[in-house]
Amino acid sequence: MAALASSSSSSLLFSSPPTKFPSPSLCPPLRLSLPTSSFLSSSLSLSPSFHAYPTSSRRYSASSFTIRASAAEKKKVLIVNTNSGGHAVIGFYFAKELLGSGHEVTIFTVGEEGSDKMKKPPFNRFSEITSAGGKTVWGDPADVGKVVAGATFDVVLDNNGKDLDTVRPVVDWAKSSGVKQFLFISSAGIYKPTDEPPHVEGDVVKADAGHVGVEKYVAEVFSSWAVFRPQYMIGSGNNKDCEEWFFDRIVRKRPVPIPGSGMQLTNIAHVRDLSSMLTLAVEKPEAACCNIFNCVSDRAVTLDGMAKLCAAAAGLPVEIVHYDPKAIGIDAKKAFPFRNMHFYAEPRAAKDTLGWKSTTNLPEDLKERFEEYVKIGRDKKPMQFEMDDKILGSLKVPVAV
Repeated sequence: MAALASSSSSSLLFSSPPTKFPSPSLCPPLRLSLPTSSFLSSSLSLSPSFHAYPTSSRRYSASSFTIRASAAEKKKVLIVNTNSGGHAVIGFYFAKELLGSGHEVTIFTVGEEGSDKMKKPPFNRFSEITSAGGKTVWGDPADVGKVVAGATFDVVLDNNGKDLDTVRPVVDWAKSSGVKQFLFISSAGIYKPTDEPPHVEGDVVKADAGHVGVEKYVAEVFSSWAVFRPQYMIGSGNNKDCEEWFFDRIVRKRPVPIPGSGMQLTNIAHVRDLSSMLTLAVEKPEAACCNIFNCVSDRAVTLDGMAKLCAAAAGLPVEIVHYDPKAIGIDAKKAFPFRNMHFYAEPRAAKDTLGWKSTTNLPEDLKERFEEYVKIGRDKKPMQFEMDDKILGSLKVPVAV
């Protein structure tokens, strides 16, 4: 692993050497695919598949290769999208990118169209999907067949379930309905902590994590599948605070309390990178087949570095204060939006097997995010910082009134 580090920028850039994966266990062996020609597509693909849930860690080889000569076949894609949390924006961007590439898209959102949740981003921007020719439906994923009313699809993405009870009905319906490819949004949070960051595909995962059970079931049911493990993300339409947490304090000239040393590394990707990776999986199903992809950008950033980048985007100074959560009696999970540890992954498999490239540029992306932050008036919104005040008070750090 090669790394370029700078203490002044508080960020790291890691190279992506050839990935190493274990021998395939749940996937078919190397296969040569020669689809019959049609006016839609013709392709020659040769690619190996890799998949494993190792019980002991280390990095594995992926000398993947793909020979292709094709005009991308237009697919019918169903996106089962969560109605809460940070992942909802993934389905929104994915739908827009697919539509822009000429695919047919139906986005199935959990819940009711008239609920209060639908008044918030990204749901209140679904007109951007329908105006581009996409369809939107709402309902219970357990009744997916009834909700889509007999429509057929080539690809299904589940961007909703975190456990098998939630996802199994969608998987079973998709299989029985003739869906050719199943994609699942998992989480990089299922990796066990490692002394050798970053996390790469093939690292040990928490056996009892709900996402792991779903990943295994999808691999058992479908011959063509792919799993994506995202981390933190930014982007217009995200309804879970990330950069906003920092902006809220910086614009109000408040100290930014960060647990630990502030040098903990994490990964923050723009959601367009996640949607582009998913789109490549749809358009290169042979290459994507039976693979797990870390759905992240290719750069790490320190927690202090994120605070500094947000301040630079806002054109304002920042005062960073470090604290020990245990000494103060604070639950860092409630006081801070990121994990108080090194937690980041690299997208090696996507680069190696899909030819994917990251476009996340935090300094520039955060400027765009700050413009929207001001545009919606959040910089003027009254806010309480009770948890911050407890931290700062214990450290005897003064706060401007």
